[in-house]
Amino acid sequence: MEEFTEETSEGIIPKRTISRVSGRVEDHELVTFRLNDPENPKNFSKVKKWYCTLVVAFVCFVVAFNSSVITANLEGVSRTFHVSNEVALLTITMFVIGFGVGPLAFAPLSELFGRKPVYVVTLAIAVIFIIPCAVAQNIGTLLVCRLIDGIAFSAPMTLVGGTLADLWRNEERGVPMAFFSAAPFIGPAIGPLVGGYLGTLGWRWLYYIQIILSGVAFSLVTFTVPETYAPALLSRRARAMRKETGDSKYVTEQDLDTRPFGQRLRIFLIRPLQLLFLEPIVFFITLYMSVLYGLLYMFFIAYPIVYQGGKGWTAGSTGLMFIPLALGVVLSATLSPLVNKHYLSLCAKAPNGKPPAEARLIPMMFSCPFIPIGLFIFAFTSYPDVSYWGPMMGGFSVGFGFIFLYNSANNYLVDTYQHQAASALAAKTFLRSIWGAGVVLFTTQMYDTLGLQGASSLLAGLGVLCCAIPFVFYFKGAAIRKFSKFAFADEDEKM
Repeated sequence: MEEFTEETSEGIIPKRTISRVSGRVEDHELVTFRLNDPENPKNFSKVKKWYCTLVVAFVCFVVAFNSSVITANLEGVSRTFHVSNEVALLTITMFVIGFGVGPLAFAPLSELFGRKPVYVVTLAIAVIFIIPCAVAQNIGTLLVCRLIDGIAFSAPMTLVGGTLADLWRNEERGVPMAFFSAAPFIGPAIGPLVGGYLGTLGWRWLYYIQIILSGVAFSLVTFTVPETYAPALLSRRARAMRKETGDSKYVTEQDLDTRPFGQRLRIFLIRPLQLLFLEPIVFFITLYMSVLYGLLYMFFIAYPIVYQGGKGWTAGSTGLMFIPLALGVVLSATLSPLVNKHYLSLCAKAPNGKPPAEARLIPMMFSCPFIPIGLFIFAFTSYPDVSYWGPMMGGFSVGFGFIFLYNSANNYLVDTYQHQAASALAAKTFLRSIWGAGVVLFTTQMYDTLGLQGASSLLAGLGVLCCAIPFVFYFKGAAIRKFSKFAFADEDEKM
């Protein structure tokens, strides 16, 4: 990793190793970034860094928006294609299943070929396959294309964490990560609001708006965001140096890797699953995020049950109730500079300027009670004859807690698995999405069986149990990382 993380005065690190071409021991020059190298993404200007951050966060917002905007008029799909409500709900499920499957390939591919090629190709595919959804003449076309869109759109959701790790240094990453963390929750909150009114024109309009927003996102990423992955940039530089000098000694570690490409690809493809099932940190943080993500998608079903079924509201008016949820998300995101300021104070106190990764869990420990508190409020104020202010403020509390939790989880995984951040986030996205895809299929039945108060209280109880996870890792995470084969540790930490 030294080659990709350190800047050197000459831009090279001498290394004597076996040549991949001749099979003999030869002298090589590992290409690095030079001191204050302008091509090093971490040396980009703050304006350029923030522009790239906001663009990829906007892409995540669009993807999350696309997943939820269709919930406002599922009845139209049922009527058009003469299918049940459960089959219409599959348009959500198939999309979110794609969210879980895609990262297992796209995250490793980004670590082989760079971030930008994966962004561009997947977003292009996603935009193309929204069109058949908008003009579908049967339910099969709609479901298949939604699955393809989910797989393709999963790439930006997976790669953004790695992109931010490419751009920002550890002590700078807190606020940018908050913008990324907010996008997956603001998008689903705004989707039903927009869909509630746009859906009155017909369910196909809910796909037309996706084509417009996704096309804008594709254009911004393709034409304005540069490659940020250091190994890809240095590999490109090494090729240019070999061509310019005619000397084959200028290489990167990837060039010296003697393993066949197929073997390397196979290792990269299974890495997210290895991290998920062999790393307790990844597994339990992912489990917590899965509960939160499933809760968000349950709200798409629970809100219509409470407001349309219980209070007799329209779909548009019900969509307005997602505004407090979004405001809670925005408010917690605006407080991220305070969280980052606290983290910088920990950096100043740390002996080497680098606090342990577990310092990222402090906001998580503070905010985890907001989720069950909001759910209990939502549960016991959702009676038909009780004011809408009760469940509305419950949603605000849940939204406020989301970003602190999600942002801390992302930062903790990135700090713990820096060199494999994309794969760690892909593992999280995989399990989280599979759970989110499943919950929408049984939420209605759960509320019918347990009632409004019982079902929401069950979810609140799960939130209470999950609050133990950040506390356990805060006190025991460092000991767990010592036994990890995948966790990142620099020389100071090893000592």
